[in-house]
Amino acid sequence: MLPHLSQLQEALSQSALVLVWVDHTQGSVPREAGAWMAVTPERVINTIGGGHLEFQAIEEARALLHRPVAEPLVLRYALGPSLGQCCGGVVHLRYEHLQRHTPAQAVQRVQRLGMNGTSVALFGGGHVGRALIQVLAPLPFDVTWIDSRDEIFPSPLPAHIRTEHSDPVQLAVDDLAPGSLVLIMSFSHAEDLEVVAACLRRHRQHADLPYVGLIGSATKWATFRHRLEARGFTAQELAHITCPIGVPGIEGKEPEVIAVAVAAQLLQRRASP
Repeated sequence: MLPHLSQLQEALSQSALVLVWVDHTQGSVPREAGAWMAVTPERVINTIGGGHLEFQAIEEARALLHRPVAEPLVLRYALGPSLGQCCGGVVHLRYEHLQRHTPAQAVQRVQRLGMNGTSVALFGGGHVGRALIQVLAPLPFDVTWIDSRDEIFPSPLPAHIRTEHSDPVQLAVDDLAPGSLVLIMSFSHAEDLEVVAACLRRHRQHADLPYVGLIGSATKWATFRHRLEARGFTAQELAHITCPIGVPGIEGKEPEVIAVAVAAQLLQRRASP
């Protein structure tokens, strides 16, 4: 679970709050429809874009906390004329006043809100994997971090990073959430090859892994391609693998640089239909 969702779940179990959603928009605006923040008497969780719009929304939400719970309220904000923001568009905000929940109800409410991040499966607990976890931590991804080596994962980890020990590591592929974005960067080429093959077999059967990225050079991928062709995978199937990984144009082989380039590529894929 992403950090702000954990915070929302905790806040719901402690006091009443107001959820503020970007309901719909027109023109240039700070955040897209579906962006949200939660306002309690003491704090604000997440953001709808900052600036005067957010300040005014927080004031409105806190005023609602002093009124009886009612049906959700939608208010219109013209960013240029009324709020002095240079975006110039129009934002319609939806306010939902929620009473305090029991811990179990809070869990169910957050699940029903459908605000979970895109699933990412990261194979490999090495230097690049560790750097990538730090970059992904504040982003809208739910990460399962997988390695065949026991006790490889650092501690503590962000709350929404799940770790899994799998030996052999490729067995974890069958249990990945449908729609997962997969990154393969294990400690050995042999393991990488087996995970790629498992992903190709799963995609052949279910077509539910929209992105499979393999760390390495074009030379590494040429070797893998030859071996995978020998296993019966077609050119069309092999075209589903992205190797090298990361957005083009970012130079450098430091783990942190690679991590930024790969995270940017995941965000691009997340935004794709």
